[in-house]
Amino acid sequence: MIHPHITDALKVPDLVRLTDGTVLLRFESMKIYSALAAVRHLLDRGTVRPGQTLIDSSSGIYAHALALACHRYGMRCHIVASTTVDATTLAQLEVLGATVEQVEPSENLKLDQELRVRRVREILAERPGHHWMRQYHDDIHYLGYRDVADRIAATVPGAALTVVGGVGSGASTGGLVERLRSRDPSVRLVGVQPFGSITFGSQKHHDPEAIIAGIGSSIVFDNVRHHLYDTVHWLDFTHAMAGAIALLRDHAVFAGLSTGAAFLAATYEARRHPDRLHLVVGADTGHRYVERVFARHAEALDPTALKPVEVGGPEDMTMPWSRTTWKRAACPDRWKEPAA
Repeated sequence: MIHPHITDALKVPDLVRLTDGTVLLRFESMKIYSALAAVRHLLDRGTVRPGQTLIDSSSGIYAHALALACHRYGMRCHIVASTTVDATTLAQLEVLGATVEQVEPSENLKLDQELRVRRVREILAERPGHHWMRQYHDDIHYLGYRDVADRIAATVPGAALTVVGGVGSGASTGGLVERLRSRDPSVRLVGVQPFGSITFGSQKHHDPEAIIAGIGSSIVFDNVRHHLYDTVHWLDFTHAMAGAIALLRDHAVFAGLSTGAAFLAATYEARRHPDRLHLVVGADTGHRYVERVFARHAEALDPTALKPVEVGGPEDMTMPWSRTTWKRAACPDRWKEPAA
């Protein structure tokens, strides 16, 4: 098959057998599916037009995905990022034609995210013709994962399936499971969070080496549908690193920290539920983490010696790894931001 655009090749994930009970859903860059479907939907609906500027806040794979979608559909792209955005991503964004504006980083993740969102609002006030993609809040970002879910269902028909992945904006794991449950309501969802994320109530815990903020948040994300999740794991940097190094060493898979965290959680879940197939969502490759993770492989913990503390809920969690049975509960009101 000859693809009409590179995004068609990059978006399609590979299913890789890791163990009898675990399979990796490996993406080159997971959010390409999400960005492509969102932009196509906006164009088809007439919400945006070719040549218009699409804007969002991102310092990671969504920025790259949106730039690629804009390249494909003839749109302009403006990204508000932190100065901590990695050089590889920044160079690709600029060559793809995206304009990148960087706000000063903050040791406080909440302040960093708020500063970037504030700057987006300022730009929109100055240039009302720009369209804010709102990856954290607009549910059009769920659309792209329907096709992925259909591929999974066709590949492992009849399997008792558990999806394990970083929560992030909620669209990837949520989109996959909503579609899968339309066929089989017994599909389970295990969400993975870093300590410090408000999404599942760990905001009072601080991980000094936390660099996997992409799977958590210090501000409320409307796209997270808490009632979809059966179980939640919170892991610190050292445990995510242990999972990422083990995935490369044992399975030759070079993947990012969120995948490492999901792999470690899935390995634990597979031991508890050997009758189920655990699908590990691998959002991206490990290139962004070479210096801060893979170059430090000698420091990595032995994953076979690690296990979570079982807690009754977020109020009982303890670092470096906690697990709770969420039971598809709604988001508690105390975690929601007051209406403006």
